[in-house]
Amino acid sequence: MKPLSFLVALVAAVLPAAAQNVSIAREGKQLIARAGDKEILRYQAEPGEFPRKDIKEIFKRGGYIQSIHTPSGKLVTDDFPPNHVHHHGVWSPWTKAEFEGRSTDFWNMGDGKGRVDFVALVEGKNRDGSGFTAKHQFIDMTAKPEKVALLETWDVAVSTDGKRNIIDLTITQTCAGESPLKLPEYHYGGLGLRGNRAWDGAGNAQFLTASGLTDRLKVNTAKEPWCWVGGKVDGKTCGVAILCHPSNFRSPQPIRVHPTEPFFCYAPQQGGAMSIEPGKPYVARYRLIVADGEPDAAALQKASEEYATVK
Repeated sequence: MKPLSFLVALVAAVLPAAAQNVSIAREGKQLIARAGDKEILRYQAEPGEFPRKDIKEIFKRGGYIQSIHTPSGKLVTDDFPPNHVHHHGVWSPWTKAEFEGRSTDFWNMGDGKGRVDFVALVEGKNRDGSGFTAKHQFIDMTAKPEKVALLETWDVAVSTDGKRNIIDLTITQTCAGESPLKLPEYHYGGLGLRGNRAWDGAGNAQFLTASGLTDRLKVNTAKEPWCWVGGKVDGKTCGVAILCHPSNFRSPQPIRVHPTEPFFCYAPQQGGAMSIEPGKPYVARYRLIVADGEPDAAALQKASEEYATVK
């Protein structure tokens, strides 16, 4: 595979302030995006080494954003957390699923029913201006032999103005063959984000939604165009706002928030059974705004309105 090493041109419409150049380089099994010497994110391509020896081989995976940092360098994500070892920084598997009459699950990898594999990186500009494109496959492990159910493409664009790091993620999923992937109603599955381990525990993670909700029990199942998730890292507040584009299926999509862990998910399955049909791609678009300090509701609302105009 050809190594990726290129400067990322920025889209002026993304940021109101002067943007800074972002470089993205292939380093081993990861792509690393930086602004100067400041790291913004790491995308895990091929599966890497486990962070601990107690993790079973079945949990090996790639094809996800392994880490995200604020402009000051604060880490806002986790990877392989001990209490949910199948959680990762940002990833996008489906949970309760049916494929060719079989019950499969691409989220709970420990059950051995399904997984998501990294396939390839595509060098060059993506639809948002520049960045990288990654290819994944959803594997139904209940089939004998295993069978590819979905093909997935991630288009990722990264930008910063020094005060906010912005990640645009477009997920496109298509059926690998003539069989649909059926997704019964379920409370999570879709776009997931696992927050910093310091935010673990009912009182350590903070939330703020577009409608002003801050109680995590009320945030759960709410339908919101944006939600900020954050907390203290090294004694200072930071966080990430996840924006759901209005073109998404069932937008604003329902939210899943764990009652005690720093986990967030936009879960369209909450709204009832759905399916991904042959010849009809499922496309979902999200913008992540990563910043230091307390959330600014007015600024996030403006950012959400601006994002809504992006075609």
